[in-house]
Amino acid sequence: MASLTSIKSWDFETDVLILGFGLAGACAAIEALATDPSAQVLICEKMPERHAGGNTRASGQSLLINKDPEALKDYQRRMNQSNPVPEEMLDAWAQQMSRLEPWIQERAAEAGARYIHGTGFTDREAVLEFPEMGASEAVAHTATILPIPAGVWLAFKTNIDRRPVRVLYETPVIDLIQDPDSLEVFGAMVEHQGKRSAIKARRGVVVATGGYEADAQMQRDYCGYEPLYPLGTPGNTGDGLRMLQKAGAELWHLRNRGQSGGIWPGLKLEGRQTVYLRQLFWQSFSWIEIAADHQRFYNETAELQLTHYKEKVRGHWVDTPHIHVQPVHMIFDETTRTMNCLATKAFTWNIAAEGLDWSDDNAAEIANGTILKADSIAELAKRMGRDPAAVMATVDEYNKACAQGQDACHGRHPITLQPIAQPPYYAIRIVPAVVCTSGGARRNIESEVLTPAGTAIPRLYEAGELGSMFSDLYQNGSYLTEAIISGRAAGRNIARAKSWD
Repeated sequence: MASLTSIKSWDFETDVLILGFGLAGACAAIEALATDPSAQVLICEKMPERHAGGNTRASGQSLLINKDPEALKDYQRRMNQSNPVPEEMLDAWAQQMSRLEPWIQERAAEAGARYIHGTGFTDREAVLEFPEMGASEAVAHTATILPIPAGVWLAFKTNIDRRPVRVLYETPVIDLIQDPDSLEVFGAMVEHQGKRSAIKARRGVVVATGGYEADAQMQRDYCGYEPLYPLGTPGNTGDGLRMLQKAGAELWHLRNRGQSGGIWPGLKLEGRQTVYLRQLFWQSFSWIEIAADHQRFYNETAELQLTHYKEKVRGHWVDTPHIHVQPVHMIFDETTRTMNCLATKAFTWNIAAEGLDWSDDNAAEIANGTILKADSIAELAKRMGRDPAAVMATVDEYNKACAQGQDACHGRHPITLQPIAQPPYYAIRIVPAVVCTSGGARRNIESEVLTPAGTAIPRLYEAGELGSMFSDLYQNGSYLTEAIISGRAAGRNIARAKSWD
């Protein structure tokens, strides 16, 4: 940490300093100004402006709207049994959720955007991920703000653009400025325009820098996962987490199972750190996936997107096993090639796709070698670097299951049992990918950062996925609504604080 005595002069001064410009940071700024319109608000964002938004932009844009606070509390309690959330936090969160929708609608209206019930992608008005745990009793709607994709982020950014908020882009945080004894926070050191700069934060600092999903070493350290590729922003490299640990915070949920959002099938392009998300809404099912041993390894076509790629095995919800059986290849035929774009382009986010446009019929990706092509399964296996006899045996076994109308091995629904029989044949590498992580500093419902003793670090707040209360299973729409609630709490409390100087 940097101490106050080490600061000879301040490069910037503000009342409220927000580190990270995603939904949580935006809500902190909006609420701070609603609480005290005279407050000076400064946001520091690591990424350039065209890549701002963090994982708010890299999300399905779903917002959770609940029916009943008690039912929602019970639902969340059941989903987080492996890492229980404090009851007082669950209770307050559920109560605030019940009052949240009108405020979101106000933000959409201010931006001139359309707020709808539904996800914008399917006809479902509510995505209920775990019905046996009480989803239908807890969830009234999953809502969003149009346009898709990125409508939620665009609406809230417009709200910020209309307010007296200064945003410094390409300004990553380096450290907090603290008293080493009391831990009181006075500001932060950042890197701005190529030099270290000291920012005085007279009332407090909000850390809303996202998770660590784009940091390979932290993935190895906390989850034992390697390799794992980010579907969202590559800017989430755990900067805030490291800084909060140095600041004396207690950490929690760093090793949550499947990082709440699960392990997703990714399509990696040469030279890109982030990846495309593989198609979620299939029209054709003449395809399978094979693991390192050349065998199928799960029910490929279960509605896994509705459980964030969790599957139920022997009565327990677990991650789909892509991370453990690499390399994985998807094998498909001409029918699937022409009927489906392999990438879910609406879910492939700004940085991954910048300067690219996955072709609707996958022809461009075949031409550039991203998708392998052959006239026979044996030839295709050779191009994959696989054993032709083993791959042919797996495809033959699958095609026999299609003819019988029953998948005895993995339980695919009969409707999805379409044979891989129309040449030419294709293959593409499937890499394990993750949208976000939820570990960070432990915080209370007021977004105050807590020490191991349970005391609040003065003038230090945290919001969003960093330090999320979710630690196991995840209900669609929860992260964005948590970002709103935690961001508003942080902004409101900082705006009420007295200046330290």
